[in-house]
Amino acid sequence: MKKLILTISAIVLTIIAFGQNSNSERLIELGKAYGDFMFRNEPTKEILESLREDIHSDLFIASEFIIQTISTKNSILSKQFLTLPNDTILKQIYIIRYINTPLSKDGVIDNIKLVDSLKAETIPHYELVDNYYGMLFSSVANKNRPFNMSKVNFRPSDYYLKDDTDKGIFFLRCMNFCGTSIWGYMNVVKPANTKEAYNYIKKFPKFNGLPYYQYNDFYFNDFEMVIVRSNGIQSYKSYFIDKYYETLLSHLICFNKEGASEKEKYDLLLGSILKDRSLYKYTKHKETLEMLFKEQERK
Repeated sequence: MKKLILTISAIVLTIIAFGQNSNSERLIELGKAYGDFMFRNEPTKEILESLREDIHSDLFIASEFIIQTISTKNSILSKQFLTLPNDTILKQIYIIRYINTPLSKDGVIDNIKLVDSLKAETIPHYELVDNYYGMLFSSVANKNRPFNMSKVNFRPSDYYLKDDTDKGIFFLRCMNFCGTSIWGYMNVVKPANTKEAYNYIKKFPKFNGLPYYQYNDFYFNDFEMVIVRSNGIQSYKSYFIDKYYETLLSHLICFNKEGASEKEKYDLLLGSILKDRSLYKYTKHKETLEMLFKEQERK
């Protein structure tokens, strides 16, 4: 009887180990597909079918998310994918993203070991949320061209975001993507091509039916994480709110150069965080913002 129990236990452990190994191999397969097709390359119908074949139910949502991020004909901006999954699924997606990341000095990685180490690691919830929406909006940038979100109205309260921090991450990741779309026109070409940048700004999405700049819920507790690997650990709000201020200032410059009405200018100045001095500590544009409002007070 003892022998039988030991044998059954060994079989159960073998099955569990096989299941874990199978799960890890599928994560690696999804990670390689993401690495191969996240930018311009387009997966074939056969590749997409192979990613859906024999998928374990535990990985179904993560697999579908990856398929959307690598496909040009996608539903990534549907409520299905805008809705935040649970932390288990978020961690699967986090692991998928880091497959084949060159962490070793010689560039050679044992992906099974990498997956196992990431599975054992406790990843803070907000890092998982940031990773998810970072991947989602990177996909929009890479796959949904030409840029046009003028008909998109995001409703963060509908996406099972747990608190103001989750909502802030969603908004800041989205606006970081939108800001990147005009950055070159404002900073690379000399003089700045405000006409083209303004055309893009007109295609920015709305939030809760309002212009993007009226979003003001930035009073969540700050946290630290690695955002840009070469910079190490840094303040989340200092990085992304600074980027967001750049977008708002670019918008204001475009208004001034492209003949916007005084009402439009004041709506942007007074309806956004441009006026919010309590947030200036998060941006390197503090002096510019203070000077801007001193000028307005003199008028």
